[in-house]
Amino acid sequence: MPRTRQQPRRSEIVLAALRAINAKGLPFPSFDNIAQEADMSRQLIRHYFPDPEALMLAVCDALAGAYRAVLAEGIMQANTALRLPLFLDFYFNFLTDKGLRKPQDDAVYDAMFALASRSSAIRDHLRTQYGELHYAIGHEVQLSHPALPQRACREIAFLFVALMYGHWKMVATVGFSSDYNAVTRAAMDRIIESYVLRYDDPDADKD
Repeated sequence: MPRTRQQPRRSEIVLAALRAINAKGLPFPSFDNIAQEADMSRQLIRHYFPDPEALMLAVCDALAGAYRAVLAEGIMQANTALRLPLFLDFYFNFLTDKGLRKPQDDAVYDAMFALASRSSAIRDHLRTQYGELHYAIGHEVQLSHPALPQRACREIAFLFVALMYGHWKMVATVGFSSDYNAVTRAAMDRIIESYVLRYDDPDADKD
């Protein structure tokens, strides 16, 4: 089948899987549930994704792609070289007034991490994607604070990724108040400020 006809079908199936997981969580939705969401036959789903793990890898790619698309739009709107505040505000959902809402996909990410505990392929996929986010945030920290050494920028970026992921598990999954968005966002500013002050202090131990 020509790729021009195949790719839209694959995309429809992946989006249907996202909706099914978001609605039903784990265990992994049956091919029948995904077929119902996609409004196509179970046989057609299995034709494109005979291996459920391959479908989950495609779901991981779709999740990451959604973030890249929204961030790219935000960067174009911002028209600034210093994009760190935009990145941080976006991941804690403070850009909704600009039409840049963080994707509402926390239930799907919960499912992906649960599946990663028994699938090395999914685990490797998620590690690569979070590694790319780690690198991107570290780069933005370096641009905003050029006096910081790369090691410090990498540390800040890792703390951001860990804090952001843990935050959304507490707020979106467990049900803590969204007021904590502001708490966690402010904590990131304090973390960055502590690094900047440390490396501005000539007497500080920088090892």
